[in-house]
Amino acid sequence: MLRVGLTGGIGSGKSTVSRRLVELGAVLVDADQIAREVVAAGTEGLAAVVEAFGEEVLGPDGEMDRPKVASLVFGDPEARRTLNGIVHPFVGKRAAELVAGAGPDAVVVQDSPLLVESGIAAASPLVVVVHADAEVRVSRLVGGRGMSEEDARARIAAQATDEQRRAAADVWLDNNGSPDALTAAVDALWHERLLPFEENLRLRRPARGGARGLVDPDGSWPAQASRLRSRIAAAAGEKSLGVAHVGPTAVPGLPAEDVIDLQLAVASVEDAVTVADALAEAGFPACVPSTQDDARGTCRHASADPGRPALLHVRVHGSSGWRQALLVRDWLRADATARAELLAAGRAGAAEPAGEQGASRCAGRTEARSETVLPSAERWAEETGWSPADTIDEPNH
Repeated sequence: MLRVGLTGGIGSGKSTVSRRLVELGAVLVDADQIAREVVAAGTEGLAAVVEAFGEEVLGPDGEMDRPKVASLVFGDPEARRTLNGIVHPFVGKRAAELVAGAGPDAVVVQDSPLLVESGIAAASPLVVVVHADAEVRVSRLVGGRGMSEEDARARIAAQATDEQRRAAADVWLDNNGSPDALTAAVDALWHERLLPFEENLRLRRPARGGARGLVDPDGSWPAQASRLRSRIAAAAGEKSLGVAHVGPTAVPGLPAEDVIDLQLAVASVEDAVTVADALAEAGFPACVPSTQDDARGTCRHASADPGRPALLHVRVHGSSGWRQALLVRDWLRADATARAELLAAGRAGAAEPAGEQGASRCAGRTEARSETVLPSAERWAEETGWSPADTIDEPNH
């Protein structure tokens, strides 16, 4: 099963995307619909709302007077927090029931307008954001829903910003164009990414293939790594002692293979085994460790997402492998000559024959390069007094 978080601002076209995904075969869990169900007449949820806000929130038919409630909480952050604190737990419980009832090979689309605002994006192995420019959204809301322009702009302003949504988005669907263009983009997403991702998760296998060779530095690598770090930390829970972006893509300005390397620190090898299933559910099935990995106390996981090659090393905090990954990264960030030497070695290595699995292939080469440069990195650490406690997960750009 693949769980996909779907979100977008009011008027962006999120509902159009969810309908098309259902037509293609997805199972939809609609947070808005559930939110209405859990406060329907006679429910425990509605009783709690009435207790908090008074009988005035009830209509003549015993249902919640939604416009009245909206008027009470709109512009009042404390009242909105109270309402959300009542409704969200009921919504979460019902959503979990629907997800549990989906088939083992399902693509479950969890449609949530507040996915970003509520801070739950990291719970989904993939997040899709539907975007349209503010002026386009205002036009749709005024023309299609009969809102006043002032109301439309106020509602847009009350939601997450485009920058906040982009930071959470693994997939950014632009809906500034025609309906046909949006449908084509959703169809391509379904066939080229969601279905293969679901199959990989179900079979507990990493994504196959992937681009080969060095590419120019990508300014989005740190942001992509940040999303994955949040997802991994959420999956590992209390077993996580920190998730770091390591490897060549963590070094600003360094051409690299387009594979995000990450390191999850845990307290023991037993903890690494304990979190394996949760990491697999989050999109990172475990690979068979190599002899080199065993020596370092590492369990290697590779991304099942065909759209984002990534490799996760689960290492014991304080082990030599954990320390070396941070050391080599920080040394390369600090030393331009070292970056140039590693780049030359990487270009030579790129001519070697490729294996079947892109992420595993890249990982082996990355670790081999680390072995060849480790003495120089250790000299730098001694000269500068570097220690793992000095490290930061993301550089300033």
